[in-house]
Amino acid sequence: MFYLKPREVVNTDADRDWSHDFAAWADRVNTPMFKTYFGHGMVNKETLVKDAPMVAVDFETTGLDCQKNSIVSIAAVPMTAHRIFLSQARQWVVKPRQDLTDESVVIHGITHSDIQSAPDLEDILPELLELVAEKVWVVHYNGIERPFLQKAMDARFNEHIHFPVIDTMAIEARFHRQRRSLWSRLMGKRPLSIRLADSRERYNLPFYAPHDALTDALACAELLQAQIRYRYSLDSPLTDIWLP
Repeated sequence: MFYLKPREVVNTDADRDWSHDFAAWADRVNTPMFKTYFGHGMVNKETLVKDAPMVAVDFETTGLDCQKNSIVSIAAVPMTAHRIFLSQARQWVVKPRQDLTDESVVIHGITHSDIQSAPDLEDILPELLELVAEKVWVVHYNGIERPFLQKAMDARFNEHIHFPVIDTMAIEARFHRQRRSLWSRLMGKRPLSIRLADSRERYNLPFYAPHDALTDALACAELLQAQIRYRYSLDSPLTDIWLP
């Protein structure tokens, strides 16, 4: 995943009724695979963390701007607060609609030859939607996966795709950015990094080389489990930790 300069992410709509919205969207969309996806439903805000089905997702992209850049790799790892189902994980390389840049190739290592015979996102979408159906997405920085996927759906189907997200970067921001002491600010101390590797280090999780979609998705899944253990409770409702 590409990383923007970390910023505080504020949970402004944790009380959204996702279960109701999914039922409404199932009636409104025209594409069969979207009807099926929304028809599976979604957990509601009162669901306890310990009971919530989740999926850690990571995208590699050709750049940071969803209006100009494209998805080039996707990984999804089903999980719960207790377990990570790595045997069910999937990773896809897809052909972007914009050319790879030299910068992106250096970062994620996916080359022109890798995408030459790769499928379009549309071709793997049914399998992706089946894997993520009914699950809350877990990501590290909400500014990539949801907007990039929405842009791709707009371009291909003129359809809406939306889903609840738990953002592990936002969780770190709550505890290490928004709670900085006045003294620290007055002294000009730099806030702690909330990048994925630095966040994992605070929980004594092992270092994984970044910018491989499957590795980053797994790293994010493990980080959330650690955050739940140290920051929340298995009996916390989802409304305490998910984003709009």
